[in-house]
Amino acid sequence: MMNSQPATHTIRSHGLTISRIHMHDWLILALLAAMMGLLGLLHPFHRFIGKDMTADLKYPMKPSTIPFWTVPLYAVLLPIAIFLAFYLRRRDVYDLHHAVLGLLFSVFITGVITEALKGAIGRPRPDFFWRCFPDGIDVYDQWGDVKCHGDIDVVGQGHKSFPSGHSSWSFAGLGFLSLYLSGKIRAFDQQGHAAKLCIVFLPLIVASLVAISRVDNYRHHWQDVCVGGLIGITMAIFCYLQFFAPPYHAKGWGPYAFFRALEESYANANNVGEVEVQQHERNNDLAMGSSMDSHMSVDDLESGRC
Repeated sequence: MMNSQPATHTIRSHGLTISRIHMHDWLILALLAAMMGLLGLLHPFHRFIGKDMTADLKYPMKPSTIPFWTVPLYAVLLPIAIFLAFYLRRRDVYDLHHAVLGLLFSVFITGVITEALKGAIGRPRPDFFWRCFPDGIDVYDQWGDVKCHGDIDVVGQGHKSFPSGHSSWSFAGLGFLSLYLSGKIRAFDQQGHAAKLCIVFLPLIVASLVAISRVDNYRHHWQDVCVGGLIGITMAIFCYLQFFAPPYHAKGWGPYAFFRALEESYANANNVGEVEVQQHERNNDLAMGSSMDSHMSVDDLESGRC
C-alpha cells in the first residue's frame, strides 16, 4: 500500500545527496534547453509552394485560443505544483526530484525533436497564404514558387506547421502527469474503481483540447497535431519509466530510488542489530568467564591449594 512505509527522505536530509548523484542529468537537461532554444531561432527550410498549392493554404489568420506562453504554465508548472503537493504529504524527496527531472526531460526532449522537425520539413501552415501575401496579391518567381512580401518572421513561422509544438508539449507534460497520477492513486489495482480513470484521463483530455484548438485556429493541419501528440506521449512514457515502475505494477506508486533507499535502510538496520547481538554475546561471555574465574578461586581457597 502507498502509506505502508512513511517516507523519511526530505529535501533537508537527502536533497543535496540526490542533486550530486544526478548532477550530470541536470547538465544534460540544460544542454537540451539551450539546443531547443537555438533550433527555434533557425530559419526553417523553404519548401516549394506553387500557385495551385496555395488553394489549401488560404485559411484566415486567427489569434491562438491557447497562446504559446501559456503552454509551460499548464504543461510544466502545473504538474510540478502537483508533485510538490504529494511531497508535502509524504515527505519523499526521491519522488519529488525524479518526478520533476522526468517531466523536464520529457518536455525538453520533445521540444528538441519538434523544433528540429519543424525546421527540417518546413511544411506551410493552413494560413500561409495570408502570411506570405498580407495584401492578398500573390506573386511568384520564374519557377512558380511564391515570392513572399510579408513580415519575414511571420512568414518564417508559417513554414513551421509540422509537427505541432502545442500538441507535443502538451502531451509530453500532461501525459507525464497522467502517468504519475495513475501510479499515485493506484488506478490499476484490480479493484474496479473506474472513477479513478477520470482523474487519469483529465490531463490527456486537456492536451487533446489544446491540439484540437490548433486545427480550429487554422495554425496546423490535422496530421501536425496527431504526430505532435504522438511524439509528446511517447517521450512522456519513456521518461516516466526511467524513474518509476509502470502504474499497474505493485510498486508503481513510488520511484525506483525510494525502494532502493528502503532496502539500504533495512540492510543497515539489520547490520546494526547483528553487531549489537554480537556485542551482547561477547559481554555475556566475558561475564561468564569472570564468574567462572571467581568460582574457581573460591574452590581453590577451600581446598587449601593456594
